[in-house]
Amino acid sequence: MNSVPIPKDTFMSKCVAVALWIVGLLWMVPMMALMMLFALTVGPDRTDWFSRIYTRGQVFLTGCKYRVVVHPEIDPNGVYLFAQNHTNLLDHVVLYHATPHFKQGVELASHFKIPVYGWFMKARGTIGVVPRRRKQTEAIMTHIRNELQKKHSILVFPEAHRTLDGRVRPFKKGMFLIARDVGLPIVPVAVTGWYETARKGSWILRPGYEVTVHCLKPIATEGLSDDDVRQVTEQAHQAVSDVIDTYWSSKSL
Repeated sequence: MNSVPIPKDTFMSKCVAVALWIVGLLWMVPMMALMMLFALTVGPDRTDWFSRIYTRGQVFLTGCKYRVVVHPEIDPNGVYLFAQNHTNLLDHVVLYHATPHFKQGVELASHFKIPVYGWFMKARGTIGVVPRRRKQTEAIMTHIRNELQKKHSILVFPEAHRTLDGRVRPFKKGMFLIARDVGLPIVPVAVTGWYETARKGSWILRPGYEVTVHCLKPIATEGLSDDDVRQVTEQAHQAVSDVIDTYWSSKSL
């Protein structure tokens, strides 16, 4: 497998990154404060348009070029489990406005303690998970079923941790089992160009890269056995990995 090219940081790139962080935070903090207020008063569904303004703006302020490729079998009115590769802390914004679906996220409950961001996510109804806590599956499924009744899709990062090398880590099958149990089809999501823009272990934002969100062919889960779910987990992982690996191979030519 070809190595992933790592951009070199210069004094100028660091200055640009500082400017992007300042502008990005000046956008993020008041927008999330407003979205939290909306979530607590009129509800997140009625103000989803505002969330899309926020996410589009946040992506724009990273300085990347942005495009979306959506598989034709994805129903804009359907409900799905979006399973996205995990690259950086802004993964949720790069996918959110890629499709018209309201997406409720699943993330660590400890994140709810983060000022502004965590408060907003909790107010919005984000599904919190506590690592290694037993007997929380039923509570998670109840929360997900409540979201499905509102016609909300679910967004997960099945790698559980951000990539360290630009490749796709193995997928954990827990959320795929839950998707089977509640009858949710899986949409694998592969995002390319995002690792160069911002990656774990570096605070540098690198503008100018083309970031592409690939929403791939949905995978049915209803009625599958546990062994079938394992295969679907591998199938989703392979679909995302194929896009990411092809992208990196093209960069090394």
